[in-house]
Amino acid sequence: METSKIDVSDYNDQWPVMFEEEKHRLFEVVGAYLKGSIEHVGSTAVVGLMAKPVIDIMFGVKSLQASVGAIEKLKQYGYCYTPYKHDVMHWFCKPSEHIRTHHLHLVPFQSSLWRERIKFRDILRANPKVANQYQQLKLQLSRQYSNDREQYTAQKWPFIQKVLLAG
Repeated sequence: METSKIDVSDYNDQWPVMFEEEKHRLFEVVGAYLKGSIEHVGSTAVVGLMAKPVIDIMFGVKSLQASVGAIEKLKQYGYCYTPYKHDVMHWFCKPSEHIRTHHLHLVPFQSSLWRERIKFRDILRANPKVANQYQQLKLQLSRQYSNDREQYTAQKWPFIQKVLLAG
């Protein structure tokens, strides 16, 4: 469970199970808004990779406008909605802003953000050397920015961009 402090944990075999369970629940709650697929993204989606223990889920939608109705349904289901990067996604966390087990990103299917996240996840899955470099960076940043989630995330971006451009 992620709290305000950045905590990078050893890989947990339960992460894919947690994703599958939540994927099925999401389909039941907001499946009418689904276009494309529901994907496990982020570091918990890469077997063996250390990660913040938060399951990142990307849920494909037709458009942000067409999926506005899902916001209230997800709030009723227990997700907290935050208009974070609201120009490219609807972003949620669960169970609260301060204690997180899941992040949910409603993203237009096949948008540039969608393709970028899938590509980065797939590179990490296929290339242990790149995955290890990313893990080392995350460990360093988690120490450096242990109480600053925004900086921790922002400082990973140059590495991610480099990998995406090379891939």
